[in-house]
Amino acid sequence: MRLNRKKYNKNKYLVVEYFLQSKTSLQEAAWAIAVGQSIGNPNVRNGWETKELVEKHVALILAEKEKLEKEKQGRVKIAFPLANINLKEDGVSQLLVQIMGGQLDIGIINKCFVEDIELPNDFRFFKPKFGVEGIRKFTEVYNKPLLGGIIKPKVGLRPKQLLEVVKEMVEGGVNFIKEDEIMANPDCCPLEERVSLVMKYLKGKRVIYAVCVNGDYPYVIDRVKKVYKLGGNAVHVNWWAGFGVYKAIRELDLPLFLFFQKSGDKIITNEKHAFHIKWKVMCKLAGMMGVDMIHAGMWGGYLSDDQKSLKEIMDELSSLGVLPSLSCGMHPGLVGVVSKKFGVDYLANVGGAIHGHPGGTKAGAMAMRQAIDGVEGKEYGLAVKKWGKVAF
Repeated sequence: MRLNRKKYNKNKYLVVEYFLQSKTSLQEAAWAIAVGQSIGNPNVRNGWETKELVEKHVALILAEKEKLEKEKQGRVKIAFPLANINLKEDGVSQLLVQIMGGQLDIGIINKCFVEDIELPNDFRFFKPKFGVEGIRKFTEVYNKPLLGGIIKPKVGLRPKQLLEVVKEMVEGGVNFIKEDEIMANPDCCPLEERVSLVMKYLKGKRVIYAVCVNGDYPYVIDRVKKVYKLGGNAVHVNWWAGFGVYKAIRELDLPLFLFFQKSGDKIITNEKHAFHIKWKVMCKLAGMMGVDMIHAGMWGGYLSDDQKSLKEIMDELSSLGVLPSLSCGMHPGLVGVVSKKFGVDYLANVGGAIHGHPGGTKAGAMAMRQAIDGVEGKEYGLAVKKWGKVAF
Protein backbone atom coordinates (compact mmCIF):
# COMPACT_ATOMS: atom_id res chain seq x y z
CA MET A 1 0.00 0.00 0.00
CA ARG A 2 1.67 3.26 -1.18
CA LEU A 3 0.84 6.41 0.75
CA ASN A 4 3.39 8.84 -0.64
CA ARG A 5 1.96 10.63 -3.67
CA LYS A 6 3.14 13.69 -5.50
CA LYS A 7 -0.19 14.26 -7.25
CA TYR A 8 -3.59 14.21 -5.63
CA ASN A 9 -6.90 16.01 -6.03
CA LYS A 10 -6.70 18.89 -3.56
CA ASN A 11 -10.46 19.34 -3.63
CA LYS A 12 -10.95 15.92 -2.07
CA TYR A 13 -8.61 16.24 0.90
CA LEU A 14 -8.07 18.10 4.13
CA VAL A 15 -4.33 18.72 4.51
CA VAL A 16 -2.71 18.98 7.94
CA GLU A 17 0.86 20.05 8.56
CA TYR A 18 2.37 18.32 11.58
CA PHE A 19 5.61 18.57 13.48
CA LEU A 20 6.42 15.06 14.62
CA GLN A 21 9.11 13.56 16.82
CA SER A 22 9.45 9.78 16.62
CA LYS A 23 11.33 7.13 18.58
CA THR A 24 12.05 5.37 15.29
CA SER A 25 11.69 7.45 12.12
CA LEU A 26 9.60 10.30 10.81
CA GLN A 27 8.30 7.92 8.14
CA GLU A 28 6.94 5.45 10.70
CA ALA A 29 5.33 8.22 12.75
CA ALA A 30 3.68 9.72 9.65
CA TRP A 31 2.53 6.27 8.53
CA ALA A 32 1.02 5.62 11.97
CA ILE A 33 -1.05 8.80 11.70
CA ALA A 34 -2.00 8.42 8.04
CA VAL A 35 -3.24 4.86 8.43
CA GLY A 36 -4.28 4.95 12.08
CA GLN A 37 -6.39 8.07 11.62
CA SER A 38 -8.08 6.85 8.47
CA ILE A 39 -8.63 3.15 7.74
CA GLY A 40 -7.21 1.16 10.65
CA ASN A 41 -4.37 -0.27 12.70
CA PRO A 42 -1.02 1.10 11.46
CA ASN A 43 0.68 -2.28 11.80
CA VAL A 44 -1.98 -4.86 10.92
CA ARG A 45 -3.67 -5.24 7.53
CA ASN A 46 -6.82 -7.28 6.93
CA GLY A 47 -8.83 -8.73 4.09
CA TRP A 48 -11.53 -6.07 4.30
CA GLU A 49 -9.07 -3.44 3.11
CA THR A 50 -9.78 -3.77 -0.59
CA LYS A 51 -7.84 -1.79 -3.16
CA GLU A 52 -10.90 0.37 -3.84
CA LEU A 53 -11.49 1.08 -0.14
CA VAL A 54 -7.86 2.03 0.45
CA GLU A 55 -7.76 4.21 -2.64
CA LYS A 56 -10.77 6.22 -1.46
CA HIS A 57 -10.31 6.36 2.30
CA VAL A 58 -6.65 6.12 3.30
CA ALA A 59 -4.81 9.32 4.25
CA LEU A 60 -1.79 10.32 2.18
CA ILE A 61 1.68 11.29 3.32
CA LEU A 62 2.71 14.19 1.11
CA ALA A 63 6.44 13.54 1.18
CA GLU A 64 8.98 11.09 -0.21
CA LYS A 65 9.41 8.01 1.96
CA GLU A 66 13.19 8.03 1.58
CA LYS A 67 13.49 11.54 3.02
CA LEU A 68 11.34 10.73 6.02
CA GLU A 69 13.24 7.53 6.80
CA LYS A 70 16.43 9.51 7.44
CA GLU A 71 14.95 11.73 10.15
CA LYS A 72 13.39 11.22 13.56
CA GLN A 73 11.68 14.58 13.72
CA GLY A 74 10.43 17.29 11.40
CA ARG A 75 7.45 18.66 9.57
CA VAL A 76 5.26 16.57 7.33
CA LYS A 77 1.93 17.12 5.59
CA ILE A 78 -0.77 14.46 5.68
CA ALA A 79 -3.89 14.63 3.48
CA PHE A 80 -7.11 13.23 4.97
CA PRO A 81 -9.87 12.24 2.51
CA LEU A 82 -12.98 14.36 2.77
CA ALA A 83 -14.80 11.15 1.90
CA ASN A 84 -14.20 10.09 5.52
CA ILE A 85 -16.24 12.91 7.03
CA ASN A 86 -19.63 14.54 6.56
CA LEU A 87 -18.33 18.05 7.15
CA LYS A 88 -21.76 19.68 7.40
CA GLU A 89 -23.03 17.39 10.16
CA ASP A 90 -19.85 15.97 11.69
CA GLY A 91 -18.35 19.45 11.64
CA VAL A 92 -15.24 20.62 13.45
CA SER A 93 -15.73 18.15 16.30
CA GLN A 94 -15.21 15.12 14.07
CA LEU A 95 -12.56 16.91 12.04
CA LEU A 96 -10.50 17.29 15.23
CA VAL A 97 -11.08 13.64 16.12
CA GLN A 98 -9.43 12.70 12.83
CA ILE A 99 -6.50 15.08 12.85
CA MET A 100 -5.62 14.94 16.57
CA GLY A 101 -7.02 11.72 17.94
CA GLY A 102 -5.60 8.19 18.08
CA GLN A 103 -2.00 9.23 17.36
CA LEU A 104 -1.79 10.40 20.96
CA ASP A 105 -1.90 6.70 21.90
CA ILE A 106 0.84 5.57 19.51
CA GLY A 107 3.98 4.65 21.46
CA ILE A 108 6.57 5.65 18.87
CA ILE A 109 5.31 9.25 18.68
CA ASN A 110 6.98 11.45 21.30
CA LYS A 111 5.62 14.76 20.00
CA CYS A 112 2.83 15.77 17.66
CA PHE A 113 1.99 19.39 16.91
CA VAL A 114 -0.69 20.57 14.47
CA GLU A 115 1.06 23.47 12.75
CA ASP A 116 -1.47 24.34 10.06
CA ILE A 117 -4.58 23.10 8.31
CA GLU A 118 -5.72 23.55 4.70
CA LEU A 119 -9.20 22.94 3.34
CA PRO A 120 -10.16 23.22 -0.33
CA ASN A 121 -10.31 26.86 -1.43
CA ASP A 122 -14.02 26.68 -2.22
CA PHE A 123 -14.95 25.21 1.17
CA ARG A 124 -16.04 27.04 4.31
CA PHE A 125 -18.70 26.31 6.87
CA PHE A 126 -19.72 29.96 7.15
CA LYS A 127 -18.43 33.47 6.89
CA PRO A 128 -18.90 35.72 9.94
CA LYS A 129 -22.45 37.03 9.87
CA PHE A 130 -21.19 40.53 10.64
CA GLY A 131 -17.40 40.44 11.03
CA VAL A 132 -15.19 43.52 11.18
CA GLU A 133 -17.20 45.47 8.62
CA GLY A 134 -20.56 44.74 10.24
CA ILE A 135 -19.30 45.51 13.74
CA ARG A 136 -17.91 48.88 12.62
CA LYS A 137 -21.14 49.67 10.79
CA PHE A 138 -23.29 48.87 13.82
CA THR A 139 -21.14 50.80 16.30
CA GLU A 140 -20.31 53.57 13.82
CA VAL A 141 -16.65 53.39 14.82
CA TYR A 142 -14.09 53.61 12.02
CA ASN A 143 -10.31 53.92 11.68
CA LYS A 144 -9.55 53.25 15.33
CA PRO A 145 -9.82 50.41 17.85
CA LEU A 146 -13.21 49.62 19.32
CA LEU A 147 -13.59 49.99 23.07
CA GLY A 148 -14.87 47.00 24.95
CA GLY A 149 -15.74 46.66 28.62
CA ILE A 150 -16.00 43.43 30.63
CA ILE A 151 -18.50 43.08 33.46
CA LYS A 152 -16.86 42.91 36.90
CA PRO A 153 -17.30 41.38 39.42
CA LYS A 154 -17.35 38.29 37.24
CA VAL A 155 -20.27 36.81 39.13
CA GLY A 156 -22.35 37.78 42.16
CA LEU A 157 -24.06 40.92 40.93
CA ARG A 158 -27.85 41.07 41.02
CA PRO A 159 -29.60 42.10 37.78
CA LYS A 160 -30.22 45.71 38.86
CA GLN A 161 -26.62 46.04 40.06
CA LEU A 162 -25.36 44.67 36.74
CA LEU A 163 -27.51 47.24 34.95
CA GLU A 164 -25.85 50.04 36.91
CA VAL A 165 -22.41 48.73 35.88
CA VAL A 166 -23.57 48.67 32.25
CA LYS A 167 -24.89 52.24 32.49
CA GLU A 168 -21.56 53.56 33.77
CA MET A 169 -19.61 51.81 31.03
CA VAL A 170 -21.93 53.13 28.33
CA GLU A 171 -21.82 56.65 29.75
CA GLY A 172 -18.04 56.35 29.70
CA GLY A 173 -18.03 55.60 25.98
CA VAL A 174 -17.74 51.84 25.41
CA ASN A 175 -18.78 50.32 22.08
CA PHE A 176 -19.01 46.74 23.31
CA ILE A 177 -19.73 45.02 26.61
CA LYS A 178 -19.00 41.40 27.37
CA GLU A 179 -20.19 39.40 30.34
CA ASP A 180 -17.37 37.39 31.85
CA GLU A 181 -17.16 33.69 31.01
CA ILE A 182 -17.72 32.81 34.68
CA MET A 183 -21.30 34.06 34.49
CA ALA A 184 -23.79 32.02 32.48
CA ASN A 185 -27.11 31.58 34.29
CA PRO A 186 -26.50 31.80 38.05
CA ASP A 187 -29.42 32.06 40.47
CA CYS A 188 -28.21 35.47 41.60
CA CYS A 189 -28.48 36.92 38.10
CA PRO A 190 -30.73 34.83 35.83
CA LEU A 191 -30.14 35.25 32.12
CA GLU A 192 -33.74 36.10 31.30
CA GLU A 193 -33.99 38.80 33.95
CA ARG A 194 -30.66 40.53 33.29
CA VAL A 195 -30.95 40.49 29.48
CA SER A 196 -34.41 42.09 29.63
CA LEU A 197 -33.14 44.91 31.85
CA VAL A 198 -29.95 45.57 29.90
CA MET A 199 -31.47 45.49 26.42
CA LYS A 200 -34.32 47.79 27.46
CA TYR A 201 -31.68 50.32 28.55
CA LEU A 202 -29.56 49.83 25.42
CA LYS A 203 -32.46 50.27 23.00
CA GLY A 204 -31.43 52.80 20.37
CA LYS A 205 -27.79 52.84 21.52
CA ARG A 206 -24.97 51.68 19.23
CA VAL A 207 -23.54 49.29 21.82
CA ILE A 208 -23.04 45.55 21.41
CA TYR A 209 -23.82 43.53 24.55
CA ALA A 210 -22.47 39.95 24.53
CA VAL A 211 -24.45 37.73 26.88
CA CYS A 212 -22.57 34.74 28.30
CA VAL A 213 -24.55 31.66 27.28
CA ASN A 214 -22.09 28.91 28.28
CA GLY A 215 -23.70 25.55 28.96
CA ASP A 216 -24.06 21.99 27.81
CA TYR A 217 -26.07 21.10 24.72
CA PRO A 218 -29.01 21.71 24.28
CA TYR A 219 -29.05 24.44 26.94
CA VAL A 220 -26.45 26.59 25.21
CA ILE A 221 -28.54 26.65 22.02
CA ASP A 222 -31.71 27.31 24.00
CA ARG A 223 -29.97 30.26 25.67
CA VAL A 224 -28.92 31.72 22.34
CA LYS A 225 -32.53 31.59 21.16
CA LYS A 226 -33.69 33.17 24.40
CA VAL A 227 -31.21 36.04 24.08
CA TYR A 228 -32.57 36.75 20.61
CA LYS A 229 -36.20 36.67 21.79
CA LEU A 230 -35.34 39.07 24.61
CA GLY A 231 -33.95 41.59 22.14
CA GLY A 232 -30.27 40.79 22.62
CA ASN A 233 -27.73 41.58 19.92
CA ALA A 234 -24.77 39.34 20.82
CA VAL A 235 -23.70 36.19 22.62
CA HIS A 236 -20.42 35.20 24.21
CA VAL A 237 -19.41 31.54 24.30
CA ASN A 238 -16.30 30.05 25.86
CA TRP A 239 -14.84 27.19 23.84
CA TRP A 240 -15.28 24.81 26.80
CA ALA A 241 -18.98 24.80 25.84
CA GLY A 242 -17.88 22.75 22.82
CA PHE A 243 -15.75 23.80 19.90
CA GLY A 244 -18.44 22.89 17.38
CA VAL A 245 -21.08 24.99 19.17
CA TYR A 246 -20.07 28.10 17.20
CA LYS A 247 -21.05 26.40 13.98
CA ALA A 248 -24.32 25.25 15.57
CA ILE A 249 -25.09 28.83 16.63
CA ARG A 250 -24.35 30.17 13.17
CA GLU A 251 -26.70 27.57 11.68
CA LEU A 252 -29.54 29.23 13.62
CA ASP A 253 -28.92 32.26 11.38
CA LEU A 254 -29.99 34.74 14.04
CA PRO A 255 -28.93 38.41 13.88
CA LEU A 256 -26.53 38.06 16.81
CA PHE A 257 -22.87 39.01 17.01
CA LEU A 258 -20.89 35.92 18.06
CA PHE A 259 -17.91 36.27 20.41
CA PHE A 260 -15.41 33.41 20.85
CA GLN A 261 -13.78 33.38 24.30
CA LYS A 262 -10.43 31.57 24.51
CA SER A 263 -9.89 31.26 28.28
CA GLY A 264 -8.55 27.78 28.98
CA ASP A 265 -7.31 27.18 25.43
CA LYS A 266 -3.73 26.51 26.55
CA ILE A 267 -4.89 23.06 27.67
CA ILE A 268 -4.62 22.19 23.96
CA THR A 269 -2.62 25.08 22.44
CA ASN A 270 0.36 25.45 24.81
CA GLU A 271 3.41 24.98 22.60
CA LYS A 272 5.40 23.56 25.54
CA HIS A 273 3.17 20.50 25.51
CA ALA A 274 4.31 17.39 23.63
CA PHE A 275 0.90 17.19 21.94
CA HIS A 276 -0.88 20.41 20.95
CA ILE A 277 -2.77 22.29 18.25
CA LYS A 278 -1.41 25.75 17.48
CA TRP A 279 -3.68 28.60 18.54
CA LYS A 280 -3.46 30.01 15.01
CA VAL A 281 -5.10 26.81 13.72
CA MET A 282 -7.89 27.07 16.28
CA CYS A 283 -8.47 30.68 15.23
CA LYS A 284 -8.66 29.62 11.59
CA LEU A 285 -11.27 26.98 12.43
CA ALA A 286 -13.23 29.44 14.59
CA GLY A 287 -13.28 31.93 11.72
CA MET A 288 -14.48 29.23 9.35
CA MET A 289 -17.36 28.53 11.74
CA GLY A 290 -18.51 32.12 11.46
CA VAL A 291 -17.52 33.86 14.70
CA ASP A 292 -17.49 37.66 14.48
CA MET A 293 -15.04 38.36 17.30
CA ILE A 294 -12.44 36.27 19.08
CA HIS A 295 -10.21 36.83 22.07
CA ALA A 296 -6.99 36.58 20.05
CA GLY A 297 -4.58 37.22 22.93
CA MET A 298 -2.76 40.21 24.34
CA TRP A 299 0.54 42.09 24.22
CA GLY A 300 1.93 44.00 27.19
CA GLY A 301 -0.66 42.95 29.77
CA TYR A 302 -0.54 40.22 32.39
CA LEU A 303 -0.94 38.04 29.31
CA SER A 304 1.73 39.09 26.83
CA ASP A 305 2.04 36.98 23.71
CA ASP A 306 5.01 36.95 21.38
CA GLN A 307 4.58 39.97 19.11
CA LYS A 308 5.31 38.13 15.86
CA SER A 309 2.99 35.23 16.69
CA LEU A 310 0.16 37.52 17.78
CA LYS A 311 0.51 39.60 14.61
CA GLU A 312 0.29 36.42 12.51
CA ILE A 313 -2.86 35.39 14.37
CA MET A 314 -4.44 38.82 13.94
CA ASP A 315 -3.58 38.81 10.23
CA GLU A 316 -5.16 35.35 9.87
CA LEU A 317 -8.32 36.58 11.60
CA SER A 318 -8.37 39.69 9.42
CA SER A 319 -8.25 37.55 6.29
CA LEU A 320 -11.34 35.73 7.58
CA GLY A 321 -13.18 38.96 8.44
CA VAL A 322 -13.02 38.29 12.19
CA LEU A 323 -12.35 41.11 14.67
CA PRO A 324 -9.52 40.26 17.14
CA SER A 325 -10.14 41.14 20.76
CA LEU A 326 -7.06 42.01 22.84
CA SER A 327 -7.63 41.47 26.52
CA CYS A 328 -5.99 40.37 29.81
CA GLY A 329 -4.26 43.46 31.12
CA MET A 330 -5.25 46.11 28.56
CA HIS A 331 -5.18 49.64 30.00
CA PRO A 332 -5.09 53.23 28.66
CA GLY A 333 -1.30 53.44 28.75
CA LEU A 334 -1.04 50.49 26.35
CA VAL A 335 -3.42 51.63 23.63
CA GLY A 336 -0.94 53.76 21.69
CA VAL A 337 1.85 51.22 21.51
CA VAL A 338 -0.51 48.32 20.76
CA SER A 339 -2.06 50.25 17.87
CA LYS A 340 1.43 51.11 16.60
CA LYS A 341 2.49 47.46 16.62
CA PHE A 342 -0.70 45.78 15.46
CA GLY A 343 -2.82 48.37 13.63
CA VAL A 344 -6.26 49.61 14.68
CA ASP A 345 -8.51 46.72 13.64
CA TYR A 346 -8.97 45.26 17.10
CA LEU A 347 -11.29 45.40 20.09
CA ALA A 348 -9.55 46.79 23.19
CA ASN A 349 -11.40 44.74 25.77
CA VAL A 350 -10.95 45.93 29.34
CA GLY A 351 -12.08 44.78 32.76
CA GLY A 352 -9.76 45.69 35.61
CA ALA A 353 -8.52 48.98 34.17
CA ILE A 354 -12.09 50.21 33.76
CA HIS A 355 -13.57 49.16 37.08
CA GLY A 356 -10.34 49.64 39.04
CA HIS A 357 -9.86 53.25 37.95
CA PRO A 358 -9.46 55.67 40.91
CA GLY A 359 -12.60 57.49 39.76
CA GLY A 360 -14.70 54.36 39.35
CA THR A 361 -16.20 52.51 36.38
CA LYS A 362 -17.43 55.47 34.35
CA ALA A 363 -14.10 57.28 34.74
CA GLY A 364 -12.27 54.08 33.76
CA ALA A 365 -14.26 53.80 30.55
CA MET A 366 -13.66 57.49 29.87
CA ALA A 367 -9.91 56.99 30.32
CA MET A 368 -9.91 54.21 27.73
CA ARG A 369 -12.08 56.31 25.43
CA GLN A 370 -9.61 59.17 25.72
CA ALA A 371 -6.68 56.85 25.00
CA ILE A 372 -8.33 55.54 21.84
CA ASP A 373 -9.43 59.00 20.68
CA GLY A 374 -6.06 60.58 21.47
CA VAL A 375 -7.49 63.01 24.03
CA GLU A 376 -5.46 63.02 27.23
CA GLY A 377 -8.08 64.15 29.72
CA LYS A 378 -8.14 64.02 33.50
CA GLU A 379 -9.37 60.40 33.59
CA TYR A 380 -6.60 59.32 31.23
CA GLY A 381 -4.01 61.04 33.41
CA LEU A 382 -5.19 59.24 36.54
CA ALA A 383 -5.12 55.90 34.70
CA VAL A 384 -1.56 56.46 33.46
CA LYS A 385 -0.50 57.46 36.98
CA LYS A 386 -1.87 54.13 38.28
CA TRP A 387 -0.90 51.72 35.48
CA GLY A 388 1.83 53.57 33.62
CA LYS A 389 2.34 54.30 29.94
CA VAL A 390 4.31 52.05 27.61
CA ALA A 391 6.50 54.00 25.18
CA PHE A 392 6.45 53.21 21.45
